[in-house]
Amino acid sequence: MSAAPAAVIFGVGPVEGVGGAVALRAATGGLPVYVAGRHEDKMAGVTAAIEGSGGIARAIPCDATVKADVDAVFAAVAADGRQPRFVIFNVGGNWPMNFLDITPEFLEGMWRQGPLAGLLVGQAAVRALLPAGGTIIFTGASASLRGKPMFAAFASAKAGLRAIAQSMAREFGPQGIHVAHVVIDGVVAGERVRSLLPGFIEGKGEDAALAPPDIAETYWQLHLQPRCAWTHELELRPFAEVW
Repeated sequence: MSAAPAAVIFGVGPVEGVGGAVALRAATGGLPVYVAGRHEDKMAGVTAAIEGSGGIARAIPCDATVKADVDAVFAAVAADGRQPRFVIFNVGGNWPMNFLDITPEFLEGMWRQGPLAGLLVGQAAVRALLPAGGTIIFTGASASLRGKPMFAAFASAKAGLRAIAQSMAREFGPQGIHVAHVVIDGVVAGERVRSLLPGFIEGKGEDAALAPPDIAETYWQLHLQPRCAWTHELELRPFAEVW
């Protein structure tokens, strides 16, 4: 008998974030959900929300820049008799810095959260999804496509992650794995921005920031696409965003 399908979400924080919203949507879609992240207290809120709605969820502490941690997440899924079908990479933060102030340590930190972590999760996900297939989605940013002032380190990391996603899609698409890269262009109306910049989201106006549940719905629809019409890359931005 084949293993039961499951969702694995890396980079999960609070319920109000993108990772939390994707986890909730996957649970609504009928999948047991494994959430992986560095903050157990925040992940607990996500698993509680899923279980409170009748879903199945398990939180696993994980630093996605550490191979042993990433491998342990997929090992836990297998130990439960399940196999990933929907894997999300939502790791990394957006931290601006003046170009002349960027240190090698800061750049390396961005790189570790981007291409390195993306490589580790991507490799482990492919091994787990083959040969049955499934979906792997990477959260990108407008910085994946262009480097703007103050964001040289972040843009270099996101561009590297995008390249990894493209290479994976070209290599493993023919083997039944749908690899997608989603460019998030705009402010996400999640817990991070609301806590760091109180009133900022409200000041932008209605629907001028990306709502995590709407991002999550797009991710889920990518997962449902028939393989005769797969999307590799798409951009999500609010109607009022200047681009």
